[in-house]
Amino acid sequence: MTKPWPDDDVILYDGVCGFCNRTVQFILKRDSKNHFRFATLQSEFARTILQKHGLTTESLDTLYLIQHNGQPTERILDRSTAVIAIYRELGTFWRVIASIYAILPKPIRDWGYNLIARNRYRIFGKYDTCPLPKASDRHKFLRADQWQGQCRPWPQVVAPLAMRDGMQSGRS
Repeated sequence: MTKPWPDDDVILYDGVCGFCNRTVQFILKRDSKNHFRFATLQSEFARTILQKHGLTTESLDTLYLIQHNGQPTERILDRSTAVIAIYRELGTFWRVIASIYAILPKPIRDWGYNLIARNRYRIFGKYDTCPLPKASDRHKFLRADQWQGQCRPWPQVVAPLAMRDGMQSGRS
């Protein structure tokens, strides 16, 4: 039996952020090679892995990419560097965009990233709880009890009609 998350790259994101959830949907739609897995920054998995790398979940204003999850070569990228690495896995067009974006010096890239991060709740809204992923995508998301080799498939749950079409939840 193969591990559900062998050494897939894991994206850690703010689960209650409207912009972050739209970003996850954007990635899911373009991840034709099934390269990425997802976990919220609010999860125990995120807290544990970030602590292992000397980081904290105190600040939810960045997206992290864990490359080579669980391997000796595991490393964490954040902010614009994570975005570039993600884009490079989404196909030719996005690889070109990533290459152009990467030309900019990191301080300039991160300044732009931070500007959006600071205003994301105000512009894109905030959910009361982390939205439920589509049934077809749930295998790509880490539940609270799915970490350190304890991955189990999502239970078959019939979601309310309003939640069946995608990641939706009570938005404030």
